[in-house]
Amino acid sequence: MTSMQLGLIGLGKMGGNMRERIRRAGHTVVGFDRNPDLSDVKDLAELVGQLQAPRTVWVMVPAGAPTQSVVDELGDLLEAGDTVVDGGNSRWTDDEKHAAELGAKGIGFVDAGVSGGVWGLKNGYALMVGGEKEHVDRLQPIFDALKPEGPYGYVHAGKVGAGHFSKMVHNGIEYAMMQAYAEGWELLEKVDSVDNVREVFRSWQEGTVIRSWLLDLAVNALDEDTHLDKLRGYAEDSGEGRWTVEAAIDNAVPLPAITASLFARFASRQDDSPQMKMIAALRNQFGGHAVESAKK
Repeated sequence: MTSMQLGLIGLGKMGGNMRERIRRAGHTVVGFDRNPDLSDVKDLAELVGQLQAPRTVWVMVPAGAPTQSVVDELGDLLEAGDTVVDGGNSRWTDDEKHAAELGAKGIGFVDAGVSGGVWGLKNGYALMVGGEKEHVDRLQPIFDALKPEGPYGYVHAGKVGAGHFSKMVHNGIEYAMMQAYAEGWELLEKVDSVDNVREVFRSWQEGTVIRSWLLDLAVNALDEDTHLDKLRGYAEDSGEGRWTVEAAIDNAVPLPAITASLFARFASRQDDSPQMKMIAALRNQFGGHAVESAKK
């Protein structure tokens, strides 16, 4: 195995566990976070200074202005031949912009959609990657360290932007699957004849066509709070659901289930939706996303 050096910016729920998984695979990771208790270095200049050329720096910060700020700073610190990876949840159109900005300086750019949430350290991260082959190939040892064991969980999806576009569609599908489980759960809870909804969900974990990791997580959530009484029926959307629907409109592709699931989350902001208790519980199970407690 080729041992690599990697700079990693952003050591939150995802980034911190990714640093640990990459290190366990025998690679060197120099991490930076605004929280000095998590950081290996005091600033980005020190991070870049600790890496040998050609350098690779992986960015795991929130999409939009925070990512743009880091890309701008790296553009001034890195040199031709270096590579930047954006592993956050950036919009694919931002990837094209960043690739052009860095490319003008001879710096490679790769976008990586990363799925795995708080379970990634143990189970590995599913990676959807976009970029030119030469840049992607150089990073393969890092991708191999992060991905789950076995033949699946990694794809070079296409050119710059393809990784984040694929992750965006993945999250759109996730919205619709979660919505279906949530609607079924609410209907089961509503009728008098079914008196053990949690065990109905558990029974579906084997032998049914709707078994999935999301279903397993739903059972986990119900084991912790049988009727989800502790949760408020409110669920945020992280952006990718909206972008998926916008892309569907731009490309005239009908997405009724995904669109409806996004709109259902908007409805949850207006009242205490039973379905959104399940959505909130699932988001917390796989991503560690914050939940709101039911008002006493």
